[in-house]
Parts: sequence; C-alpha cells; structure tokens
Amino acid sequence: MKNIIIAVVAIVGILASGAIFVVKEGEKAIVIQFGKIQRDTASDETKVFEPGLHFKLPFIDTVRHLDARIQTLDDAPDRFVTSEKKDLIVDSYVKWRIEDFARYYLSTGGNKLQAEALLKQKVNNGLRSEFGARTISQIVSGERSALMDQAMEQASSSSDELGIEIVDVRVKQINLPTEVSNSIFQRMRAERAAVAREHRSEGQEQAEVIRANIDAKVTVMLADAERNARQLRGEGDALAAQIYANTYSKNPEFYSFLRSMDAYRNSFNSKNDILVVEPDSEFFRYMNAQSGDK
Repeated sequence: MKNIIIAVVAIVGILASGAIFVVKEGEKAIVIQFGKIQRDTASDETKVFEPGLHFKLPFIDTVRHLDARIQTLDDAPDRFVTSEKKDLIVDSYVKWRIEDFARYYLSTGGNKLQAEALLKQKVNNGLRSEFGARTISQIVSGERSALMDQAMEQASSSSDELGIEIVDVRVKQINLPTEVSNSIFQRMRAERAAVAREHRSEGQEQAEVIRANIDAKVTVMLADAERNARQLRGEGDALAAQIYANTYSKNPEFYSFLRSMDAYRNSFNSKNDILVVEPDSEFFRYMNAQSGDK
C-alpha cells in the first residue's frame, strides 16, 4: 500500500511539473496542441502567454518560447546598383520584433536565424529598389533619410507575412567597391600631382623672374657705385692737382725740394737696391749743392 501511495505521489508530481511552465521577462510563449497553435475560445485569436507562471496539459501541449524584445539584424555589407549602373557597398542594419506570434511561428518555425535570413532578403529588396531609382550624387547629397524611410515602408509591407514588425531600417555606411575606390584614388593622386607640378613650375618661373630682377638691380647698383667712385676719384685727383698747383705757384723751389726728398726716400728705401747714375746728374742736384742755393 505504501508503494502505491509513493507511485501515485510521483505520478502526480510528474503531471504537476509537466502542467506548469514559466515565461521569462522579455519573452512570450505560444502553446502547440495536436500540431495546432492554441487559440482563445472567446476571440478565436492566438493565445499568447505573457511573462509569468502558466498551466498547460502535460504530454499534450507543447510550449514554444519566443523572444518578444526588439532584435537587431546587422549582417555583412551588400552590393547595390544605382540608376547610373554604379556599384555601391552598403552597410545597413534592421531593428525588428515579432508582431504576430502565430504567423511568425508558422512561417519560420520559431527559428530566429531563418527569420533573419528571410527578413534580410526582403529588406535588401526594398533597399535595392530605392538605390536603383537614385544616382550616387542624390544618395550622398541628402536623400539618405528618404531612401531609408521608403525602404522601410516597402520591407514592412512584405514582412507582414512573416509576422514581423520592422521598427527601423538604417544605412550605416556607403562605400564604393574596392576596385572602383582604388581607381578613383589613383585618379585623384594623378590630379593632385599635376596640380603640384603646375604650382612648382609657376613657383620656379616666379623665382627666375625675381632672381633676374634682383640681378638687374644689383648690376645697376654696382654700375652706379663704380660711376660715383670714379667721379669722386676724379674730383679728388682734380682737387689734389689744384692743391699741388697752388702750392707750386707759391714756392716752386721748396716744392721741387720736397719732391726730390720723396724721390730719395723711395730710391734708397731698400739696402739691396742699386742705383747707377752719373754723380752730376739732375737727380743729385740738392745733394751736391754746397750751400742753400741749388
């Protein structure tokens, strides 16, 4: 009898534990009964269980927990074509959440990865349509907000069949493909190099002009200085000659004597000099004079 009671208690415990399930905060749950999603008998709508403690039929009802929070789909950048047939590498992300839990479960099996793959395809279709209707300049110059809003609108209309609500679609970054970027950068470098060469040539030309002007000014200044020097030298020589002439006219004999003394001094300045002249030559006139007369 005791064993029977223990067995009954164990069975009741198993049934009780199987009849209780807990929905965590941030989650919601649906119950699958005989392969169908359980509905509310009064409203015939899908019965969605909020966070908390709930009951179900053990071994009959199967609980599927679904994340009710806003999810972020941030996949690898994708390639899009503009209306000019130019390729762009677009990095975007999508904010989404489950709106219709029954439809979401039926379309994706409750698999988040499958849901994001289907959602990514629908969002990319919307983005591809919007990028294809615009040029690069339009996209870059300020139509990005309108592009994202319209892409979100298109994706939202097509994501209803997944039971998903798209909260936001954002384009984080728009880049050119690597091969196009390299060619653009090379062209920009070539253009900058050409501009640099042009500036250098203009600078060299201006330097040559400045150098030529300075050389011309220096030549003129040297010529003026030489002319002034010659003029001053001539004026000095003329003044000296005038002084000499005035002095000579006042006392010719004394002037002749001084000139002779200077000649003697210059002639006998070095002991190694040899002077061969006649003793009674005019050179020794004042040296041969016996008195103050010449």
